[in-house]
Amino acid sequence: MSAALLVGLLGSSAALASYGLVSGERRYAAAGNPYPGGFLCVAEPLGYFFASLATAVCLGALLYVVIAARPEHDGLIDAAAFRIHLVAERVSVIWLGLAVGMAVIQAAHDAGVAPSRLLDSGALPDAVGASDGARAWIVAAICALVVAVALRFITRWVGHVVLLIPVVIAVAATAVTGNAGQGPDHDYTTSAAIVFTLVLAALTGLKTATALTTATPGRAVQVMHVACGALTLSYGAVLLYLLIPGWSLDSDFAHLGLAAGLLVTLVWLFDCWSLFVRPAGRGVARIAGALTMMVVIAAVAAMAIQTAPRYVAHQFSAWDVFLGYELPHPPNVITLATVWRFDSLVGTLGVVLAVAYVIAYVRLRKNGNAWPVGRLIAWLIGCVVLVFTSSSGVRAYGSAMFSVHMAEHMTLNMFVPVLLVLGGPVTLALRVLPAAGEGRPPGPREWLTWLLHSRVTAFLSHPITAFILFVASPYIVYFTPLFDILVRYHWGHEFMAVHFLIVGYLFYWAIIGIDPGPRRLPYPGRIGLLFAVMPFHAFFGIALMTTTSAIGREFYRSVALPWLPDIVADQHLGGGIAWGATELPIIIVIVALVAQWARQDRRVAAREDRHADSNYADDDLDAYNAMLRELSRMRR
Repeated sequence: MSAALLVGLLGSSAALASYGLVSGERRYAAAGNPYPGGFLCVAEPLGYFFASLATAVCLGALLYVVIAARPEHDGLIDAAAFRIHLVAERVSVIWLGLAVGMAVIQAAHDAGVAPSRLLDSGALPDAVGASDGARAWIVAAICALVVAVALRFITRWVGHVVLLIPVVIAVAATAVTGNAGQGPDHDYTTSAAIVFTLVLAALTGLKTATALTTATPGRAVQVMHVACGALTLSYGAVLLYLLIPGWSLDSDFAHLGLAAGLLVTLVWLFDCWSLFVRPAGRGVARIAGALTMMVVIAAVAAMAIQTAPRYVAHQFSAWDVFLGYELPHPPNVITLATVWRFDSLVGTLGVVLAVAYVIAYVRLRKNGNAWPVGRLIAWLIGCVVLVFTSSSGVRAYGSAMFSVHMAEHMTLNMFVPVLLVLGGPVTLALRVLPAAGEGRPPGPREWLTWLLHSRVTAFLSHPITAFILFVASPYIVYFTPLFDILVRYHWGHEFMAVHFLIVGYLFYWAIIGIDPGPRRLPYPGRIGLLFAVMPFHAFFGIALMTTTSAIGREFYRSVALPWLPDIVADQHLGGGIAWGATELPIIIVIVALVAQWARQDRRVAAREDRHADSNYADDDLDAYNAMLRELSRMRR
C-alpha cells in the first residue's frame, strides 16, 4: 500500500510541476504581476501541494485515532491506533519543514522576485511581513512545531483530541489567504473556505490513514467519510459559484475546480455505497480512495496559486478590500433586521446545534423519558440569536462600525452562552446516545464521557480559569494591537465570535451549568463570582467611553463610511453598549441561580424528612454509610 501511495504522490507531483511551469507566464500576466522565473512557478504549486497533503495526513491521522482507538482504562491508545499515531508523528516533522519553506516561497511570490534573490538581499523579514500568505504559513509552521513535539510525548486519547486544535488552526490560516480573503463577497468566501479546506483535509487524511492500516475501518470512520465528502461537495460548489462569474468554463481555474468536484463526487458515491449497501474490500478500494483524494489536493493547489477569474479584471474599491460588500445607508432597526449575509461558519453552526438538539429531544421523548420544555426553549432561543447575530445586519454593520461590533460581541459573550448553558446539551446527549456495549468499539457517548473527565476539561471548566478567561479576554483583544489585526479580516471577526462564545459558555457553565462538570462551587460562591465580574466589565465600558483615540483607527478610516463622520464618537457609543449590556444577562443568571438553589434546598429537605420519618434509620447505619463515603473519597 505504501508503494502505491508513493507512486501516486510522484505522479501527482510531476503533473503539478508541469502545469506550474507551462502556465507560469500566463498566470502572472493575467494577475498583472512580474514573472519571477521558472523555479518559483514550479516550487510554489509543489510546495503548496506537499504542505497541504502533510497537513491533511496529520489531521486525518489524529481524527482516525480519536474515532477508531480503543483506549485502556488509563486512556492509553491501543496498538492499532498507535501505528497511525506514528504516521502523524513522522509526517508532522515533514509538515514543519514544508511550512517554513512555503513561507519563503510565498513571500518571494508576493514580492515578485526569485527566493534566492530575496534571501541574498536580506529583505526576507520585510517580505514576510508584507505578505498575508507568508504570515499564514508562519502560523502553520508554529502549529506544526507544536504538533511534532507533542506527538513525541502523547500516547493517550485525550492528548490527540487536544492536538486537533493546532492542526485546525493551521488549516484555517492558509485557507483564508489568497482568493478566499479578498475582493467582493470575501466574507462569504472566507467562511466557506475555512469549512471546505477543513473537511477536504479531513477526508484526505482519513482516506490515507485508512489505506495505511490493516484493520477494517469501523462504522464511525465510514460515517465520517460520507459526512466530510458531502460537506466538501457543498462548500466547494459555493466557492466555485463565488469565484467563477457566471459559471464560465473558459479558464484553467474552472477546469481544475470541476475536475476536482467530479473526483470528490465519485469518492463520495463509493463511500455511500460502502456505508449503506455493502462494505468495501481492504486492498484496492482503500488505495484508490487515498490516491483520488491526493489528486484532488493537487488540483486545489493548482487553483490556489492563481487569481480567481472573478478578480482578474475587477476594479477593487475600499469596501471590496476591507468588507466585501457595500453599506450605503446608516444602520437602523430595519436594516439590522433585513440586511442578511448568512455566515456559513457560525450561522451554520447555530442551525446544526438547533437541529441536533431537537432530534435528541424527540428521540428522548419517544423512548418515554421526560425532558424539561424550558431547556428546549432556552437552547432554541440561543441558537436563533446566534444565527441572527452572526448573519444579519448586526454582523454586516458590526464589521464596519465599532458600536455595532460591540453589541455583537456582548450578545455572543454575555447572552447567547447563558441560554445555551441552560439548555443542558451534554446531559441530553448522555441520555440519548447509546452505550457502545461490551466488546464493541467506543462511540460518541464514550468520547463525550472521556472528555468530561479529562484534565483539560477540568482545567478549562474550573471556576477560577473560567473567571480569568471571561474577564481578561476583552482587555487583551481590544487594548492590545491584536484588535488592529483581527478587525482587518473577516476571519478575524469569525475568530472573535467563536472565542467570545466559548469563553462565555465556560464561565456560565461554572455559574449556572446544568450539565455535569468536574468542579462546582457552592451557590454563595457562584453568586460571589458572578458579582466579581461586574466591576471589570463596567471598567471596560468606561475605558472605551473615555479614550480619546480610536481603537482600530486605521481600519475604520480606510473603510470611510460616508454617513459615519466621527469614529471616536462611535467608539464611545460602543463603550456605553458594553457598560449597559450586562444588566439583562445578569438578571437571567440570578433568576436561574436562585431557582436552582431553591430546588436543591427542597430536595435536601425532602431527603431529610424521609430520613426522619423512616423506621429503619438508626445511628449505626448512618455511621456505616459515613465510613463508606470517606473511603470512597480517599480512593478518589
